[in-house]
Amino acid sequence: MNILLVEDNKSISKGLAYYLHNNGCETVICGTYGEAIEKSGGDYDVIIIDITLPDGNGFELYEVIKNINPAPVIFLTALDDEDSIVKGFDLGADDYITKPFSSRELLARIRRLTRKSDALHTKTIGDIAIDFDSRIVTKNGLSVELTSLEYRIFSLLVQNIGKTVSREIILEKIWDISGNYVNDNTLSVYIKRIRKKLDTELIKTVKNVGYRLEE
Repeated sequence: MNILLVEDNKSISKGLAYYLHNNGCETVICGTYGEAIEKSGGDYDVIIIDITLPDGNGFELYEVIKNINPAPVIFLTALDDEDSIVKGFDLGADDYITKPFSSRELLARIRRLTRKSDALHTKTIGDIAIDFDSRIVTKNGLSVELTSLEYRIFSLLVQNIGKTVSREIILEKIWDISGNYVNDNTLSVYIKRIRKKLDTELIKTVKNVGYRLEE
């Protein structure tokens, strides 16, 4: 299990990372808002965010990250007032834990969220299916060979099915994962190839904005 931990308190982050490692979790630690943005495009099962950061606000960070990564988010913070808790859940966070906290309880909540998200590891859209664990896409039960970048683009659209994903977000996601430069015109070519390989018109172009995968 991979976890992104955004926490500026080094003693907390190191202690928690050690505990999680001993329980089968690998943790990427970010101590700042800026570092979290840079690393948020990775493959994480859960993202844990402190609200009070030295260079930004965790609530604002959450809104940015959710446009990049669909992983469940837990707020882990010293802010225990009702307004902050309500705001966290209103934004869409999956859980909210106040400090001081029990590492054992946090792990239990992480496991609950990952069990809940297991159902999202496979998705069927009409005659197309995607298995996020094996990274296999099928059409009418037959495997469709997508390149790594084609898979990344298609899986991002699947994870945001019914929603328009901007070209900027897609390009940012590709850049984070591949380290290769992909421009706007090249993205159009990739989308065209994906449509052809999957023989589908479900991937719609939203003019001047991006793309949307319809139900």
